[in-house]
Amino acid sequence: MAIHDPKEPVIQVRDLVTRFGANLVHDGVSLNVGRGEIYGLMGGSGSGKSTLLREMILLLRPQGGSIRVLGHDLTSLSRADAAWLRRQWGVLFQAGALYSSLTVAQNVAMTLREYTRLPKNVIDRLARMKIRLVGLPDKAADLYPAQLSGGMVKRAALARALAMDPQLLFLDEPTSGLDPISAEAFDQLILKLRKMLGLTVVMVTHDLDSIFTIVDRFAVLGDRKVVAEGTLDEVIRQPHPVVKEFFWGARGRLRSAHGQ
Repeated sequence: MAIHDPKEPVIQVRDLVTRFGANLVHDGVSLNVGRGEIYGLMGGSGSGKSTLLREMILLLRPQGGSIRVLGHDLTSLSRADAAWLRRQWGVLFQAGALYSSLTVAQNVAMTLREYTRLPKNVIDRLARMKIRLVGLPDKAADLYPAQLSGGMVKRAALARALAMDPQLLFLDEPTSGLDPISAEAFDQLILKLRKMLGLTVVMVTHDLDSIFTIVDRFAVLGDRKVVAEGTLDEVIRQPHPVVKEFFWGARGRLRSAHGQ
């Protein structure tokens, strides 16, 4: 694995409070993501994993607490700082979120067209380079999302997330809907890209295989808070019921028996 340093946080969440009307989702969530880490966000349905990720990328605003990303407090950003930050990260949404009317190459080129003044031929070459970087064949560049398999959609969306050479990569359930072979291949791709590009990766996941094989540290959300945070060995020793449900339930025991 690439060198990572949890003591050099690039994301700091402190006492975060999130509510939607009467529904309190986060009530004092705190965690750190270190530079170069692959950091996981786990928790049951409705625990606020994806909500937290959306707050980290400025799509939602919390009602209390703070989030600092690359040294910037997201609650007090100027428009210029917000625009700069958005160029420092790439995002892969759960279903890929590709534009169905655009080819893969056109999808990947969108961010480059929006944020740079590069000539069209340079943008086209860069887009195709990113497509090859994520392991897709050259012919995939001219295909539409409907012509791709589920695994290819994920890779195409990942190529788009990497278009601006980001420091941070946010992944929302990246292996959801993939068969085990495709999911394992995608996990290995993330490891390869982290090492090659020096990325810090934050991934929302419920995939125990990903937690066991590629995540350096992770947080488990439950009871509207972080109920455990650390390496796999550190987390599974925590007595909280949510941790026990994930790792000592039938699926967790089966994965542990085959993976350890």
